[in-house]
Amino acid sequence: MNKTTYRDAGVDIDAGEELIRRIKPLVKKSFGPEVATDLGLFGGAFRLDTSGMKDPVLISSTDGVGTKTLAAIWANRHENIGRDLVNHCVNDIFTCGAKPLFFLDYYATGKLDVDIAEKVIGGLAAGCAEVKTALIGGETAEMPKVYHEGSYDLAGTIVGVVDASNLIDGSKIREGDLLVGLPSNGLHTNGFTLARKVLIEMAGLKPEQRLEGVEGTLGEALLKPHLCYQPTVSRWLDRQLEVHGMAHITGGGVEGNTKRIIPEGLKAVIEWDRWTPPAIFQHIQNLGQVPDEDMRRTFNLGIGWVMVVPAGKAKELILHGMQTGIEALRVGYVETA
Repeated sequence: MNKTTYRDAGVDIDAGEELIRRIKPLVKKSFGPEVATDLGLFGGAFRLDTSGMKDPVLISSTDGVGTKTLAAIWANRHENIGRDLVNHCVNDIFTCGAKPLFFLDYYATGKLDVDIAEKVIGGLAAGCAEVKTALIGGETAEMPKVYHEGSYDLAGTIVGVVDASNLIDGSKIREGDLLVGLPSNGLHTNGFTLARKVLIEMAGLKPEQRLEGVEGTLGEALLKPHLCYQPTVSRWLDRQLEVHGMAHITGGGVEGNTKRIIPEGLKAVIEWDRWTPPAIFQHIQNLGQVPDEDMRRTFNLGIGWVMVVPAGKAKELILHGMQTGIEALRVGYVETA
């Protein structure tokens, strides 16, 4: 009777161990003195420093990068997909004012390609180091028949902390507040199923092709890393600029995400004519004949972050942005529902 090994069944433990050997020095670059254990144990340990906080509150979030992984495979560019995940998750908890502490990742694939996984997780570790977040653990899963060979999925969990007195939860939002938006640099990590349908399946475009008004090749444009808004917005919060609420514009678009933080009895009105969506979105809409409503619900359309501020403070925030080289613009207002 022939012997059957785990590798014969589709799982290569040696490849997994080789990946860990390669990524360990990359991941450790994200460690600070708060990390209390080495990589590779069954759990990651983190010393929580709450000095200076009267009432620390932990904020957590879990997310993924969706089908942007398929765009990365199409273009054979995997080095920034991990940064997408980190920045997305940092943005999510920062809407509450939380400072990121540590990160955990989950990488799943049908057949482990160590070279691709090294690029993905290496970018993830570098992204964590850039935002001073420790990558203290994760999981690499090889699951043949669950995932197609050549494909992979990436998800992560982040934990941060904020003093309760600085928690931003939208409860202070009032009628007459204005919505101030910060620009995205493209699709970020949302809408790729529709974008791929139009640009790749319907139009047959290739990664190296260029589109009018779009910087770089199509592959480069689609795979620009998701922007992290924490460094920029933190400077405004540090100046004690009054911010009543913040929204990270992901799946659901500007309106769908902003309304998540609006208290009952109020509504956000988006002034769509106050900005022009970047060219990449216009190409998607024109090539696919995508209705306005679908575009607005699927994509960020050039606005990646929204702050709700008192009307009297909006001009100050926008002017300060201009002085520091940051584009900020009014995108709407709050009124009674």
